[in-house]
This record gives sequence, C-alpha cells and structure tokens, in this order.
Amino acid sequence: MMGMLKSGRFVLASAVTGALLAGTAATAAPIDLNTPEGAVAANRKIQCSTEDNKPVLYTWEGSVFSRRMGEADKRMFGTVGMNIRTCVSVDGGEKGTGYRLVSKEILLYLDPKTGEALETWDNPWTDTTVNVLHVANDPVNQRPSFPYDDEGNPRARWFARNQGDNWFLTAPIPLFYHNELGGEYQPYVGGAYHATELFNFMGDLESLTSDATDTADVKVGWVRISDWLPWMEMQGREGIIYIHAAGQKVDSWDDLPDVMKRYVAEKEPTYTTPPPGDDDRPNETSWTYFKKMIEGGKLPRGGHN
Repeated sequence: MMGMLKSGRFVLASAVTGALLAGTAATAAPIDLNTPEGAVAANRKIQCSTEDNKPVLYTWEGSVFSRRMGEADKRMFGTVGMNIRTCVSVDGGEKGTGYRLVSKEILLYLDPKTGEALETWDNPWTDTTVNVLHVANDPVNQRPSFPYDDEGNPRARWFARNQGDNWFLTAPIPLFYHNELGGEYQPYVGGAYHATELFNFMGDLESLTSDATDTADVKVGWVRISDWLPWMEMQGREGIIYIHAAGQKVDSWDDLPDVMKRYVAEKEPTYTTPPPGDDDRPNETSWTYFKKMIEGGKLPRGGHN
C-alpha cells in the first residue's frame, strides 16, 4: 500500500507527508493545530511517534479487482499489508526541528477462497499459470520535513477537517513516471508507470492533540489504481487493476493478521523492525523489486504453463 508510490509504497507515509508536512520531537504540551509547530507535531503523531526510534505499525486488508472494457470487474485476490516505521528528529536550522520517517512494507496477494498467500496464479486471460510476487519494499523512506522554509517562513498548516471529536484527511496522489521495466525510448513510445493512490485518514482529536500520548489512533482507507502487475504477464492487454482496502495503526505485532505474521516469520524475518533512522539507501518500489527478483534469478522468467 504505502511503498507502491514512486518514492517508496505503502503509501500511507508519503500521502500524509505531502498533505501536512512534517514534525517535531516529543511534545511537552497539548498540540495547537492552528500553529506550524502544532500542525507538524500532529502529522508526526499520525505518521509514527513523537518518540525517536519507536517502532510503529500500520496494517490494512482488502481486495484486488480487474477492470477491462466490455466485461464485468473480477475480484482476483484478497490482500493484506503491513508497514513498520519509525521517526527521528532532524535539526533544520531556520526551518525548525523536523523529522524523517523510515519504513519497510509488505503487501500479500491472497487466494480469494482460502485467504492464504498465493505462490502461483492461473491467469484467466492468458490461460497460463504465473508466479506471484508479493510486495516486499525495503526501504520506503522520506526526506526530512520541517515546519518552516529556508527563510524561516511558516510552511505547515493543518489541512484536515475537524468535525466534533474527530478529524478527517483526504490525500489523492496521482503518479506518472519512468517505468523501471521500460527502456530509454519511453518518452517516444509510451510505457510510463501510471497509477493513482487515494488515501483517507481519520481519527479522534483527543489522541492526536493530547500531550499524554506519543502517537495518535489512526484509521485509513486506501484505493490504488494502476496498470497490470508485471508478474501477471498480461503482455500489453487492455485493462487496469484497483485495490480497495482499509486499515489502522495497531499497538503491537500480535495485532497483525495471522496470514501476515506467518509470512513474515517464514519468508521475511527482517520485517519485524524498521530501518535505522539514518538509512540512506534508495527507496524500493514494487517495480524495482520485481526487476531485482527477475535479474537475480529469484523469480523465473515467463512463469509456466
């Protein structure tokens, strides 16, 4: 969800940062959402924690659908995801005290009947069986963000809607950029990566603004519209996929869905902890990850019949 953006998906992290800008170290007083400092402190509590290097978990569940002209949409897969992240404070000088978020994420494609993570998939459009590549993006990091610009002018404000005891935030993220699987002539012949991420974040104002909590209670809705996934081997066929999911920030690893906990224990044990706060690796996306798996021989080329 989150690392499927160009800058690296689950998504969640990048969407809120683009909408709110970023934050501060642990707050010593209730947050005033009408100030730049308050807006960025609230954003940090949505993203992760005001406590440096404290791991925070998001998880989400939903479905993956196909859409093609002239035929009914198909529910191809169930899906479940997780993103584990942490924040560290950054001194920005005139820009004030900001923070940097670092994270890694997994998204699984599930058998719609059994709910288990798929290893292969029978493609109904090509009559072939292909190998499923789940999303495992490490890292999905952000640039440091600050409450003020280089001249010390305010650049952060609270963009969410407050209603009663709750807040709501909508963040659409349209994407159009170079496809890692394409060649040098993409500007001439097309083939750019084209997708849209649609996020809705919501929570209660008490946990967001209170000085008694270091992190906010957050729920999230997520829609992702994109081209066919490369491992589906659709060979240029017309159509797109969309994912519809919802989730929340959870308190501990035990709160993740069982299928995710099993997958991490068996396949991706390093995903129980976030990257270090000073991680300087380039971000991973589902497309760069696919390319690495193919080139490294970890995913057979062309699937199998």
